[in-house]
Amino acid sequence: MNAVDFKLASDVAIDDLGEGVTRQIMGHAPDLMTCRLTFATGAVGALHSHPHSQTSYCESGRFCYRVADIEREIGPGDCVTIAPHREHGIVCLEAGVIIDSFSPMRADFLGED
Repeated sequence: MNAVDFKLASDVAIDDLGEGVTRQIMGHAPDLMTCRLTFATGAVGALHSHPHSQTSYCESGRFCYRVADIEREIGPGDCVTIAPHREHGIVCLEAGVIIDSFSPMRADFLGED
């Protein structure tokens, strides 16, 4: 990794994940990854878990997060922190953007399973 790696959103590939969700991998290093996800109203991030710590910051829109047995609605400026191996998922209530950060990076997103 370079000491500095600037990424302009307009230069970063947009991956269509299907069913109203896109993802841009904005930056990563072995111990950190930041992604920008856009959701259409009604889009779902299915329940799942992974061995990474995660924060999800709501840039815009409204979302219902489920983490284990807790459900909570979040909106612009809100953030949720999810411990490794905790089942979680999201439903988009109003189209918007989520900024996810992972530690360590999600090698699976880069095809490096």
